[in-house]
Amino acid sequence: MDRVGSESLNRLYQVILELRTVEECYDFFEDLCTIKELRDLSQRLEVAFLLDKGLNYQQVAAQTGVSSATICRVKKCLDYGSGGYRRAIDRATDAKE
Repeated sequence: MDRVGSESLNRLYQVILELRTVEECYDFFEDLCTIKELRDLSQRLEVAFLLDKGLNYQQVAAQTGVSSATICRVKKCLDYGSGGYRRAIDRATDAKE
């Protein structure tokens, strides 16, 4: 994806950065996304966390119910992507400590 993005995509990211609480995120994303979209996004992130913990594809599929194709895509992003999953996982882990 083009890093510069469109004006509307940049606006979306800026609006997300301005959200201050989990409750504000719930409100915004429930308005913005369908239930299926939210489920898909949260499942992909959960897959990334589980893969990072060292679980194999079968274990991840059993825990999340996602397809092996989705698991493979997330794994590819973890290994060769732009670092978004890695940054999110590291920051979430740091926040728990």
